[in-house]
Amino acid sequence: MSKFSENLLALRKEHKISQTQLAGYLYVTQQCVSEWEHDKIEPTMTNLIKLADCFDVTIDFLVGRKEF
Repeated sequence: MSKFSENLLALRKEHKISQTQLAGYLYVTQQCVSEWEHDKIEPTMTNLIKLADCFDVTIDFLVGRKEF
């Protein structure tokens, strides 16, 4: 499982948002959110930005990028 998948799942659960609710916010399907969380597909840059805004985190945090 990628760091992105782990972080997305943890953030979604922390904020008590269902996959369906998140999908509605992003205008994607629930299946799409599930595939992100199971590391089957990666989100577009546009969706990464929306996810970061939704959870009030940076894209770097979402993808597990370390500071250097």
